[in-house]
Amino acid sequence: MTFIETLNSYFDFVDSIDKDTLFYAIIGFMTVMFLWENYLSYRQYKVEKNTRELPKELVGVTDQETFEKSRLYALDKDVYSFIHGFYDQLESYVILFIGANPFVWNLSARQLKSLEIEWLDNEICVSILFVVYFMVYSTITGLPWSIYYTFVLEEKHGFNKQTFSFFIKDNIKKFFVSIAITMPILALLIYIIRMGGDYFFIYAWLFTTVITLLLVTIYADYIAPLFDKYTPLKEGDLRTRIEELAKSVEFPLYKLYVVEGSKRSVHSNAYMYGFHKSKRIVLFDTLIEGYEPSEPKEEDKEDKKEEKEKSKGCNTEEILAILAHELGHWKLNHNIKNLFLNQVNTFLYFLIFAALMNRQVFYSSIGFESEKPVLIGLMIILRFIFAPYNELISFLMTALCRRFEFQADQYAKQLNRAEHLKSGLIKLFKDNLSFPLCDWLYSTWHYSHPPLLERLRALEDTKSKTE
Repeated sequence: MTFIETLNSYFDFVDSIDKDTLFYAIIGFMTVMFLWENYLSYRQYKVEKNTRELPKELVGVTDQETFEKSRLYALDKDVYSFIHGFYDQLESYVILFIGANPFVWNLSARQLKSLEIEWLDNEICVSILFVVYFMVYSTITGLPWSIYYTFVLEEKHGFNKQTFSFFIKDNIKKFFVSIAITMPILALLIYIIRMGGDYFFIYAWLFTTVITLLLVTIYADYIAPLFDKYTPLKEGDLRTRIEELAKSVEFPLYKLYVVEGSKRSVHSNAYMYGFHKSKRIVLFDTLIEGYEPSEPKEEDKEDKKEEKEKSKGCNTEEILAILAHELGHWKLNHNIKNLFLNQVNTFLYFLIFAALMNRQVFYSSIGFESEKPVLIGLMIILRFIFAPYNELISFLMTALCRRFEFQADQYAKQLNRAEHLKSGLIKLFKDNLSFPLCDWLYSTWHYSHPPLLERLRALEDTKSKTE
């Protein structure tokens, strides 16, 4: 008895499940999760709707005008998210009920066969064309939503900086880059699963691990610059101080970049990436107070005085404090821990998939009565059958990430940067119009980063939040 046959024996009960029962179980769980998410969102919506006066705990943190702007921004995003989410849910039901997946699969197979090119008439090529069709469909149907969010909602609240031509070019570029990255990976994964024998799940897991590490390594150097301009941070006090901070904690800083995110939005951010002794730090230009892009747009020139008066962004000390927080993630091995947990989870996915992939009932439940394509099996088992497990893991990872954020804040505090971190967090809250009050259940389920007030209180505590 082979290993896979032994593993299969633990799931023999699956064969007793009727395909219609499984189909409606999938629909049922999708509905339950949709209702749950909307219940949580409604709780948060009520907090934002009913809190009109600046709470006492926010006095000194923000002013009534900024608080009201953040409240209205949050309410607009809530309405958009509900309508968009309802559409997505309805679309998912329709795709399942009308049998869109087997229809597109059969269409792809017929079209490739009609070309009468032997090497195209196989499962890998059909899978690639199947994915391309759905990527085209999702791009077209998602475009109106993206246009509304960018040019109506974000524009209304002063965040959008994109022109329409830039937006269209950007989306076209994203589509073709996604195709170029996804298709070879998908083809190799299907090949490994089909040819890997009894222990294909190990080879598939190793393959996805290597691909994950590769993409993390090359993303900011080769992929991200296709969309945004990355330039070395110019010589000056900020660069010198960042290099001194990195050296003081033995962080192997290799390169220091500024990304001109202001061409898209005034939202700000900072991150670091890389492995071993090739670490990079990336600052959004919107994070740096008074920073001017190398090639400012005409509209930016016209609004130059107004932007200076608003003085958005953080000063040098606040940026150093924010980076001290990011260095805390590195020093405490948070990224490595997350990577390890994700890889353990991925291995479990492939292991269970190996035991379930040949059960016809999974394929029959969405209209594949005789075929068992690898791609469809991955979609059904990992997306639908694993859905309850995925929700549990997502909740646990959110809780873990919140803990990591508190720990990174405490690390910055140990570097005597608590006060500047607090003022930096407050500025980011104001610049991004982040609503500071949260329903406890919504926050627990969704927020991988603790709300502003919780972080400020933890930084003020003499005892570590994580002890």
